[in-house]
Amino acid sequence: MIGYLELTKPRIASFVVFTTWLGWRFAGVPDAPGLWWTLLGTGLASASAGTLNQWLEVDQDALMRRTSRRPLPSGRITPEAALAFGVSIGAAGLGILAARVGPLPAFLAGLTLALYLGAYTPLKRLSPHSTWPGAVSGAIPPMIGWAAAKGELGAGAWALFSIQFLWQMPHFLALFWLNREEYGKAGFRVLSVVDPGGRGTAFQIAVHSLGLLVATLMPALFGLAGLGYGLGALLLGTLFLGMALKTAWTMRAEDHRLLFRASLAYLPAVFGLLAAGAP
Repeated sequence: MIGYLELTKPRIASFVVFTTWLGWRFAGVPDAPGLWWTLLGTGLASASAGTLNQWLEVDQDALMRRTSRRPLPSGRITPEAALAFGVSIGAAGLGILAARVGPLPAFLAGLTLALYLGAYTPLKRLSPHSTWPGAVSGAIPPMIGWAAAKGELGAGAWALFSIQFLWQMPHFLALFWLNREEYGKAGFRVLSVVDPGGRGTAFQIAVHSLGLLVATLMPALFGLAGLGYGLGALLLGTLFLGMALKTAWTMRAEDHRLLFRASLAYLPAVFGLLAAGAP
């Protein structure tokens, strides 16, 4: 059972469920039975994405030290069992959303799976631009929560999407830089592999971190969050941007490692401020 749990990438799935809840909360709709169906369906879809991603990348995972102990390359679960498990929970998640929540949330969850498994995962072996569809798929969950609550996508949904989309760029670019040798050995053509000098990585970290600061201020500028949130987001975003600019300037491994760790705290902090100030 533990192996199957590992296949679902539980930390990512938990965060997906949280951001889906945040989308619902930010929409200003009181808790209702539909919320729990939304969280269950989205959580199962996310677990399916994590499982099928590992099924598709089992050969690459076996070549990298940090992924070689996963259930498939280590032989704890067979590829056939992983495929059946991933397809089953994905179908269950999409079915729950379609039957119990609505067509738009189900469509968004299906789009997330399609982008993550059909674009991001195979493109990692072909192009450094794979990060873009990956970031899009990773930014959709709060939109699912908003759509489940309101049946449409308003400015708040797009604000949450923008924040989560832009956050992923410095987050993953720092990770790619730290593990560029392993990614290269596994055949992944991420930016740090095709641009070993690091100019592209530095530029994108700087630009997206600046865009992230602007995006986090959008809820306050649109009147969707109060002054307290705006001041908190400005402080957090300025600190994160300063760290990102330093990383882009030095390109030292220790700065990338610090930026990656800071990103893990930064987004939950911003979203926590939003949740506290949501109507």
